[in-house]
Amino acid sequence: MQGIVTLLLILSPMFIGFMLPISKSWAKTSEQALNGLVYLILIVIGIELGLVDDLAKKVDDIAKYLFALIGLTISAGLISLVIFDKLHTHHNAQNPTNPTNKPKISLHGSLVQLVCLVLGFVMGRVLPANFLPPEKTTTVLLMLLLFLVGIGLKSSGISLRQALINKLGLQISAIFMIFTSISGVIFSLMFDEVGVMQGLAVASGYGWYSMSGTIITDAYGAIWGSVALLNDLAREIIALIFIPLVMRHSASAAIGLGGVTSLDFALPTILQAGGTRIMPTVISFGFITNVAAPVLMVFFSSFG
Repeated sequence: MQGIVTLLLILSPMFIGFMLPISKSWAKTSEQALNGLVYLILIVIGIELGLVDDLAKKVDDIAKYLFALIGLTISAGLISLVIFDKLHTHHNAQNPTNPTNKPKISLHGSLVQLVCLVLGFVMGRVLPANFLPPEKTTTVLLMLLLFLVGIGLKSSGISLRQALINKLGLQISAIFMIFTSISGVIFSLMFDEVGVMQGLAVASGYGWYSMSGTIITDAYGAIWGSVALLNDLAREIIALIFIPLVMRHSASAAIGLGGVTSLDFALPTILQAGGTRIMPTVISFGFITNVAAPVLMVFFSSFG
């Protein structure tokens, strides 16, 4: 019962933001606030990581968990969606229209995010205790983040109904989420200290590093929050580099590779590699995973 209460308490801001009437000026202001909040969250997560006792002794564990999680979550989505496209050959028409058109790849945003994390880590190591954020800071920032995300989803003009109308987008989303969840279960079976619900929670970020880092830190501590954050940040970087290559073989897998970033950060790369004809599918997939990611992470972590 406590898990359900926690779930409703944390997710309520997102649904409140989604239901509010939104003006263009408010939507623009909330978008700017969201961008700034992401950097603040990364700094706070870095601070909490810097406060972990005997961190040097736990670096090996972080690396072990991180590489296993990256390998499992990325490969689960790729393999399942490549097979899906092979079994549905009529979808091949959505593959790239011009493979020689190489999109520009910019990792500037990802580097800035890593710098914020490192900055927070340094602050956590050097600042005196009375200058550090209060204990419940990550929970408050998470609720504010979800509220702004709800406003952002509302201002996008896309409804859940519109997203579900696109059959292919719904199919890709379902396959991607099911097999990514399976990878989370496999991850939990690889390590005795990781429960099934925890494995499901850390696998459900779908590339949303700021959200997963905050939720997992709040639920399992800074070590696991950092693992989840770096796992999803790695998906973003991998997607930017490999989407053009994957698109040549499977449009569905290329869309899934970006996870939630397929609707924003990775969208230009996807469209340049696959053409505008796949736009409805990308929007559907991106919207569904953006809604599902925080719900699933909070749900699993509440019961884990």
